[in-house]
Amino acid sequence: MKLLVVRHGQSVANAEGRIQGQFDSPLTDRGRAQAQALAQRLEHEGWSLAGLYASDLQRAAETARIIAQQFDVPLTLDPRLREYDFGLLTNLSWNEFKDRYPDIWRELDQDDGWMSIPGAEDVDVFRARLAAMLAGIMDCHGAAETVAVVAHGGSLGMLLEHILEMETHRPAPFAFANASLSLVEYGPRGPRLSLLNDTCHLDGDLR
Repeated sequence: MKLLVVRHGQSVANAEGRIQGQFDSPLTDRGRAQAQALAQRLEHEGWSLAGLYASDLQRAAETARIIAQQFDVPLTLDPRLREYDFGLLTNLSWNEFKDRYPDIWRELDQDDGWMSIPGAEDVDVFRARLAAMLAGIMDCHGAAETVAVVAHGGSLGMLLEHILEMETHRPAPFAFANASLSLVEYGPRGPRLSLLNDTCHLDGDLR
């Protein structure tokens, strides 16, 4: 199986420099254009999708709908693909975070472990829900099929850590630009990450 891993296009909260988590921010016009450019790239490269799955948060769902329209493929929205829940930091700008919660800010800046954020999601729960989502995809699709997943930077990083059987890191050692494309290919020797954070389909102002 080939797994296309897509981060959503630019959201309003991205443009404002906010910590989104599970705050439900829509795409900007730029984000929609990014998603359309990605969909056109996938079509130009000759991909055929047997399944398309996305987080149900607006920014990912809207990105996935643009891809679904390009390929005329059904879309499944699943809350297990949502971003990590940052608790009380949700929807704060980075300056607001630093001013309101300096102790947590210092912990983030100095500690390479997961922070203790009031109201935030347990990291093991975060990983488990993504692992369960992946297991469901694997059960539904054959080895010769290509499936796309549209989600968020944090959830995609955790998903790749699980696929590659890595320990959980904070932050995950993967970066995902808006509307970026990554690719995991499953073979006899297990999964291989053959493309990461590719944005060659984004020109000029879309980057």
